[in-house]
Amino acid sequence: MIYIGIDISKDSFVAAYPTKSGYTTKTFNNDTKGVRQFIKSLPDEGHCVMEATGNYSMLLLYLLQQAGILVSMENPQKIKHFSRAMMSVAKTDEIDAKLIAIYGEKMNPAPYKIPSESILLLKQKRTVLRQLKKHLAATINLQQSLAVLPKQDTTSKVAVEQTIKFLHKQISKMEEEITNLSNKEFKRQMDLLTSIKGIGNTLASALIVATGGFTYFTSAKQISRFLGICPTYQQSGTSVNIKGHINRNGDTHLRCQLYLAACSSLRCNTACKQAYDRLRANGKSGKSAIIAVANKLIRQAFAVVTSNRPYIDGYVSTFA
Repeated sequence: MIYIGIDISKDSFVAAYPTKSGYTTKTFNNDTKGVRQFIKSLPDEGHCVMEATGNYSMLLLYLLQQAGILVSMENPQKIKHFSRAMMSVAKTDEIDAKLIAIYGEKMNPAPYKIPSESILLLKQKRTVLRQLKKHLAATINLQQSLAVLPKQDTTSKVAVEQTIKFLHKQISKMEEEITNLSNKEFKRQMDLLTSIKGIGNTLASALIVATGGFTYFTSAKQISRFLGICPTYQQSGTSVNIKGHINRNGDTHLRCQLYLAACSSLRCNTACKQAYDRLRANGKSGKSAIIAVANKLIRQAFAVVTSNRPYIDGYVSTFA
C-alpha cells in the first residue's frame, strides 16, 4: 500500500507522494478539474490520507470514492499529536502533507465511509440551525442594549424587531424540516430513540447525524468518547493520581444537548434517576453525576437501536 498525504485548504490542496529518497509534493486546485488531475497522478494501490477539514474536503473525498480509491479521513488532533511525536518544528502545507503521508504509513488508518445523502442533508440543516440560533441570541442582546438608551432610533428598532421575527420563523422552519427528514429517512431509529424518556426529536436526530445512523461505532463507549463525555484519568507512580474532566473532543452543541437531556431524564427515566441518586450518595458532585447520566443515555440509545427494540422504563433483565 502506498500512502499519499493530503493537506487541504479552501482553494487548493497539497499531495505528498513517497519516493525512494523521501517525499515529493504537488499542488492541485481544490475544484473538480484539479481533483481529476490528482486522481490521474495516483499510483496503483494508492491510499489517500487527509485531515477532516469540514466542507473544503468533501469534493475531494466524494470524487476519490467515486473513482474507487481508498481514502482515510482522520481527526486533526491525531495528526497534531503525531506531529509532536515526530518533533516537527516547522509548519507549511508541504510539510503537513508529508507528515500526513508518514502518519498513514505508520498508523495504517481505516478507510473512510462517506455518509449517506440523508445524513449529509441533516448535517447541513443542523449547522444552519445552530448559526441561526446564534444570530437570534446576538440580535436579542442588541435589542436589549438599544432599549436602555434615553433616545432610541425608530428605524433601528423596527429593523431589529423584524430581524428577530424573521429568525424565529426560519428557526421554526428548519427545526420542522430536520424532524420531518429524520422521521422520513430514519423513522425506526427515531421511534426507538424517542422511546427513551429524556430523549426528544431534536436530540434523537442529532445523535443519528453524529453517528451516521449508528453505523460509525461498534459500542456505546466509542460514541461517548467521540462526543467528548468520557471522563479522563491520569495515574503515574505514586505522585500522579488525577481524575480529570471529560475529554471534550466532540461537538460542543450536541454535548450541551446531552447534558440538558440528562437533567431532564432525572424526572422521568427510572434507571437514570437511580444512577444519579447512587452516585450522589457515594459523594459524587452533582455535575459529575449528570455526566454519568448522559453516558447512560448514550448506552440506552445504542442498546435500543442495535437491538431494534424500544426502551422500557424500569425494565430489569432476567439474565444472570
